[in-house]
Amino acid sequence: MVKSESESFPETLADALAGLQRLIRRRLRRGTAGPSLRGAEVDLLRLVVDRPGIGVSEAAKELYLAGNSVSTLVNRLTAEGYLIRETDPEDRRAARLLSTPAADARLRDWRQRRAVLVRAQVERLDAADRAALEAALPALRKLAANLHEEAGET
Repeated sequence: MVKSESESFPETLADALAGLQRLIRRRLRRGTAGPSLRGAEVDLLRLVVDRPGIGVSEAAKELYLAGNSVSTLVNRLTAEGYLIRETDPEDRRAARLLSTPAADARLRDWRQRRAVLVRAQVERLDAADRAALEAALPALRKLAANLHEEAGET
């Protein structure tokens, strides 16, 4: 059975978004100094930079990963000098995560290089394609909000 265009659109959209993200990460990995970081490690670093002091279990929930997986990521990023794990003063059994200056610098560089890369590629598009992408942004933000809401993250 052949799917109609409207039935295949969600799959095509998901594939395009995932492929775009993968290509951006791959291109940015080339010019990065220091150890190579996997996608989940970058996601965790970005989360900790944006929310200093976040706990491991909260980070796991936010990233949709198992707690032991995040603990493994934390151990690696701590060993690489990108994260500081400190005891939570309110719950001595829990840890709070903080970024190091090296992590802050790496993410700042990554974000700048990502902006340059995407800007250059968007500028290669014709005006109609640029306008279509810009017009799609509110719908993409709404789609992301719906996914967060469905996951109980409102």
